[in-house]
Amino acid sequence: MNATPRRALVTGASGEIGAAICRCLTSAGHFVYVHANQHHDAAEALVAQLNETTRCSEALAFDVTDASATRARLETLVADLPIQILVNNAGLHDDAAFPGMSPQQWHRVMDVTVNGFFNVTQPLSMPMIRSRWGRIINMSSVAALIGNRGQVNYAAAKGALNAATRSLALELASRGITVNAVAPGIIAGRMTEQSFDAEAIARLVPMKRAGLPHEVASLVGYLASEEAAYVTGQIISINGGII
Repeated sequence: MNATPRRALVTGASGEIGAAICRCLTSAGHFVYVHANQHHDAAEALVAQLNETTRCSEALAFDVTDASATRARLETLVADLPIQILVNNAGLHDDAAFPGMSPQQWHRVMDVTVNGFFNVTQPLSMPMIRSRWGRIINMSSVAALIGNRGQVNYAAAKGALNAATRSLALELASRGITVNAVAPGIIAGRMTEQSFDAEAIARLVPMKRAGLPHEVASLVGYLASEEAAYVTGQIISINGGII
Protein backbone atom coordinates (compact mmCIF):
# COMPACT_ATOMS: atom_id res chain seq x y z
CA MET A 1 0.00 0.00 0.00
CA ASN A 2 1.19 3.54 -0.75
CA ALA A 3 2.27 5.57 2.27
CA THR A 4 -0.26 8.27 1.42
CA PRO A 5 -3.75 7.49 0.07
CA ARG A 6 -4.65 9.68 -2.90
CA ARG A 7 -7.78 10.62 -4.81
CA ALA A 8 -7.84 9.03 -8.26
CA LEU A 9 -9.98 9.29 -11.38
CA VAL A 10 -10.21 6.52 -13.97
CA THR A 11 -12.07 7.49 -17.13
CA GLY A 12 -13.79 4.86 -19.25
CA ALA A 13 -13.85 2.54 -16.26
CA SER A 14 -16.84 0.41 -17.27
CA GLY A 15 -14.79 -2.04 -19.37
CA GLU A 16 -12.54 -4.88 -18.27
CA ILE A 17 -9.26 -2.94 -18.19
CA GLY A 18 -10.78 0.15 -16.57
CA ALA A 19 -12.48 -1.95 -13.89
CA ALA A 20 -9.24 -3.83 -13.18
CA ILE A 21 -7.40 -0.52 -12.78
CA CYS A 22 -10.03 0.71 -10.33
CA ARG A 23 -9.66 -2.48 -8.28
CA CYS A 24 -5.88 -2.13 -8.27
CA LEU A 25 -5.96 1.49 -7.12
CA THR A 26 -8.53 0.91 -4.38
CA SER A 27 -6.52 -2.07 -3.12
CA ALA A 28 -3.55 0.30 -2.83
CA GLY A 29 -5.60 2.48 -0.50
CA HIS A 30 -6.71 5.21 -2.89
CA PHE A 31 -10.20 6.67 -3.26
CA VAL A 32 -11.24 6.16 -6.88
CA TYR A 33 -13.76 8.05 -8.97
CA VAL A 34 -15.10 5.50 -11.45
CA HIS A 35 -16.09 7.28 -14.65
CA ALA A 36 -18.34 6.08 -17.43
CA ASN A 37 -20.47 7.71 -20.05
CA GLN A 38 -22.75 5.31 -21.93
CA HIS A 39 -22.34 2.40 -19.50
CA HIS A 40 -22.95 4.17 -16.21
CA ASP A 41 -24.82 1.13 -14.87
CA ALA A 42 -21.61 -0.92 -15.14
CA ALA A 43 -19.71 1.79 -13.24
CA GLU A 44 -22.35 1.81 -10.52
CA ALA A 45 -22.14 -1.99 -10.22
CA LEU A 46 -18.35 -1.81 -9.92
CA VAL A 47 -18.61 0.87 -7.23
CA ALA A 48 -21.05 -1.32 -5.30
CA GLN A 49 -18.50 -4.15 -5.36
CA LEU A 50 -15.59 -1.92 -4.36
CA ASN A 51 -17.57 -0.38 -1.49
CA GLU A 52 -18.67 -3.67 0.07
CA THR A 53 -16.29 -3.34 3.01
CA THR A 54 -15.45 0.37 3.05
CA ARG A 55 -16.35 3.41 0.99
CA CYS A 56 -13.43 3.73 -1.42
CA SER A 57 -15.07 4.73 -4.70
CA GLU A 58 -17.77 6.82 -6.34
CA ALA A 59 -19.29 6.67 -9.82
CA LEU A 60 -19.16 9.66 -12.17
CA ALA A 61 -21.00 10.16 -15.45
CA PHE A 62 -20.05 12.73 -18.09
CA ASP A 63 -19.09 12.84 -21.76
CA VAL A 64 -15.35 13.51 -22.09
CA THR A 65 -15.95 15.07 -25.52
CA ASP A 66 -18.15 17.77 -23.97
CA ALA A 67 -15.53 20.26 -22.83
CA SER A 68 -17.75 22.60 -20.83
CA ALA A 69 -19.67 19.85 -19.02
CA THR A 70 -16.46 17.97 -18.23
CA ARG A 71 -14.77 21.09 -16.87
CA ALA A 72 -17.77 22.01 -14.74
CA ARG A 73 -17.94 18.53 -13.21
CA LEU A 74 -14.23 18.27 -12.53
CA GLU A 75 -13.82 21.78 -11.13
CA THR A 76 -16.49 20.97 -8.56
CA LEU A 77 -14.66 17.76 -7.75
CA VAL A 78 -11.32 19.47 -7.04
CA ALA A 79 -12.68 22.61 -5.37
CA ASP A 80 -11.25 21.53 -2.01
CA LEU A 81 -8.83 18.67 -2.72
CA PRO A 82 -6.86 17.75 -5.86
CA ILE A 83 -7.13 14.55 -7.79
CA GLN A 84 -3.54 13.34 -7.79
CA ILE A 85 -3.85 10.15 -9.85
CA LEU A 86 -5.47 10.37 -13.28
CA VAL A 87 -5.85 7.42 -15.64
CA ASN A 88 -7.08 8.51 -19.06
CA ASN A 89 -8.63 5.23 -20.15
CA ALA A 90 -11.64 6.50 -22.12
CA GLY A 91 -11.41 5.52 -25.77
CA LEU A 92 -13.21 3.66 -28.52
CA HIS A 93 -12.79 1.73 -31.76
CA ASP A 94 -14.66 2.58 -34.93
CA ASP A 95 -12.73 0.49 -37.42
CA ALA A 96 -12.83 0.65 -41.20
CA ALA A 97 -10.41 0.43 -44.10
CA PHE A 98 -9.19 3.98 -44.70
CA PRO A 99 -10.65 4.42 -48.24
CA GLY A 100 -14.08 3.61 -46.81
CA MET A 101 -13.72 5.43 -43.50
CA SER A 102 -16.30 8.15 -42.96
CA PRO A 103 -15.44 11.58 -41.55
CA GLN A 104 -17.65 10.70 -38.59
CA GLN A 105 -15.58 7.60 -37.82
CA TRP A 106 -12.37 9.62 -37.94
CA HIS A 107 -13.59 12.51 -35.80
CA ARG A 108 -15.42 10.35 -33.27
CA VAL A 109 -12.32 8.33 -32.38
CA MET A 110 -10.05 11.39 -32.34
CA ASP A 111 -12.56 13.34 -30.24
CA VAL A 112 -12.80 10.78 -27.44
CA THR A 113 -9.09 9.94 -27.25
CA VAL A 114 -7.36 13.25 -28.00
CA ASN A 115 -9.89 15.92 -27.10
CA GLY A 116 -11.07 13.80 -24.19
CA PHE A 117 -7.51 13.72 -22.88
CA PHE A 118 -7.37 17.52 -22.96
CA ASN A 119 -10.86 18.05 -21.56
CA VAL A 120 -10.18 15.85 -18.52
CA THR A 121 -6.49 16.48 -17.86
CA GLN A 122 -6.31 20.26 -18.25
CA PRO A 123 -8.82 21.18 -15.48
CA LEU A 124 -7.08 18.78 -13.09
CA SER A 125 -3.54 19.93 -13.83
CA MET A 126 -3.30 23.13 -11.78
CA PRO A 127 -4.70 21.63 -8.54
CA MET A 128 -2.28 18.75 -9.05
CA ILE A 129 0.61 21.16 -9.60
CA ARG A 130 -0.25 23.05 -6.40
CA SER A 131 -0.08 19.79 -4.46
CA ARG A 132 3.44 19.07 -5.84
CA TRP A 133 2.57 15.41 -6.43
CA GLY A 134 0.78 13.66 -9.26
CA ARG A 135 0.56 10.68 -11.58
CA ILE A 136 -1.00 10.98 -15.05
CA ILE A 137 -1.27 7.70 -16.91
CA ASN A 138 -2.61 7.63 -20.46
CA MET A 139 -3.86 4.39 -21.96
CA SER A 140 -2.38 4.01 -25.42
CA SER A 141 -2.16 0.94 -27.67
CA VAL A 142 0.29 -1.22 -29.57
CA ALA A 143 -1.57 0.03 -32.68
CA ALA A 144 0.05 3.45 -32.15
CA LEU A 145 3.49 1.86 -32.23
CA ILE A 146 3.24 -0.58 -35.14
CA GLY A 147 -0.02 0.35 -36.86
CA ASN A 148 -2.96 -1.92 -37.64
CA ARG A 149 -5.07 -2.43 -40.74
CA GLY A 150 -8.49 -0.87 -40.44
CA GLN A 151 -7.42 1.33 -37.52
CA VAL A 152 -5.84 4.41 -39.06
CA ASN A 153 -8.09 6.60 -36.92
CA TYR A 154 -7.41 4.65 -33.72
CA ALA A 155 -3.64 4.46 -34.32
CA ALA A 156 -3.51 8.17 -35.11
CA ALA A 157 -5.43 9.06 -31.95
CA LYS A 158 -3.25 6.91 -29.72
CA GLY A 159 -0.11 8.20 -31.45
CA ALA A 160 -1.18 11.75 -30.65
CA LEU A 161 -1.73 10.68 -27.05
CA ASN A 162 1.83 9.30 -26.93
CA ALA A 163 3.22 12.61 -28.18
CA ALA A 164 1.15 14.56 -25.67
CA THR A 165 2.41 12.24 -22.92
CA ARG A 166 6.05 13.01 -23.67
CA SER A 167 5.49 16.76 -23.93
CA LEU A 168 3.37 17.06 -20.80
CA ALA A 169 5.94 14.99 -18.88
CA LEU A 170 8.55 17.66 -19.69
CA GLU A 171 6.27 20.43 -18.48
CA LEU A 172 5.38 18.79 -15.17
CA ALA A 173 8.57 16.93 -14.21
CA SER A 174 9.82 19.68 -11.90
CA ARG A 175 6.48 19.75 -10.05
CA GLY A 176 6.66 16.20 -8.74
CA ILE A 177 4.22 14.96 -11.38
CA THR A 178 4.95 12.06 -13.71
CA VAL A 179 3.21 11.49 -17.04
CA ASN A 180 3.41 8.10 -18.75
CA ALA A 181 1.49 6.01 -21.24
CA VAL A 182 0.72 2.30 -21.16
CA ALA A 183 0.37 0.60 -24.55
CA PRO A 184 -1.42 -2.77 -24.26
CA GLY A 185 -1.47 -5.36 -27.00
CA ILE A 186 -4.13 -8.06 -27.24
CA ILE A 187 -5.86 -8.16 -23.86
CA ALA A 188 -8.57 -10.68 -22.97
CA GLY A 189 -12.08 -9.27 -22.90
CA ARG A 190 -15.28 -8.91 -24.87
CA MET A 191 -13.78 -6.90 -27.71
CA THR A 192 -10.83 -9.25 -28.09
CA GLU A 193 -13.08 -12.28 -28.23
CA GLN A 194 -14.94 -10.70 -31.14
CA SER A 195 -11.74 -9.93 -33.06
CA PHE A 196 -9.23 -12.71 -32.33
CA ASP A 197 -9.61 -16.46 -32.02
CA ALA A 198 -7.04 -18.65 -30.25
CA GLU A 199 -5.25 -19.43 -33.51
CA ALA A 200 -4.85 -15.78 -34.40
CA ILE A 201 -3.55 -14.92 -30.94
CA ALA A 202 -1.02 -17.77 -31.09
CA ARG A 203 0.17 -16.51 -34.48
CA LEU A 204 0.47 -12.85 -33.47
CA VAL A 205 1.70 -13.04 -29.89
CA PRO A 206 5.06 -14.71 -29.09
CA MET A 207 3.75 -15.65 -25.63
CA LYS A 208 0.85 -17.47 -27.36
CA ARG A 209 -1.87 -15.94 -25.20
CA ALA A 210 -3.81 -12.76 -24.65
CA GLY A 211 -2.83 -10.55 -21.75
CA LEU A 212 -5.11 -10.25 -18.76
CA PRO A 213 -6.74 -7.02 -17.55
CA HIS A 214 -5.17 -7.36 -14.10
CA GLU A 215 -1.71 -7.54 -15.70
CA VAL A 216 -2.30 -4.16 -17.34
CA ALA A 217 -3.76 -2.82 -14.10
CA SER A 218 -0.69 -3.91 -12.15
CA LEU A 219 1.52 -1.86 -14.47
CA VAL A 220 -0.75 1.15 -14.05
CA GLY A 221 -0.69 0.60 -10.29
CA TYR A 222 3.10 0.72 -10.29
CA LEU A 223 3.17 3.92 -12.35
CA ALA A 224 0.70 5.46 -9.88
CA SER A 225 2.85 4.55 -6.88
CA GLU A 226 5.49 6.37 -4.87
CA GLU A 227 8.06 3.90 -6.21
CA ALA A 228 7.61 5.17 -9.79
CA ALA A 229 8.64 8.74 -8.95
CA TYR A 230 11.56 8.68 -11.42
CA VAL A 231 9.62 7.18 -14.33
CA THR A 232 8.16 9.84 -16.62
CA GLY A 233 7.68 10.56 -20.31
CA GLN A 234 7.63 6.85 -21.15
CA ILE A 235 5.42 4.79 -23.48
CA ILE A 236 5.47 1.37 -21.85
CA SER A 237 4.32 -1.62 -23.90
CA ILE A 238 2.62 -4.66 -22.42
CA ASN A 239 1.97 -6.99 -25.31
CA GLY A 240 3.48 -10.45 -24.80
CA GLY A 241 6.41 -9.72 -27.11
CA ILE A 242 4.58 -8.48 -30.22
CA ILE A 243 7.22 -5.74 -30.43
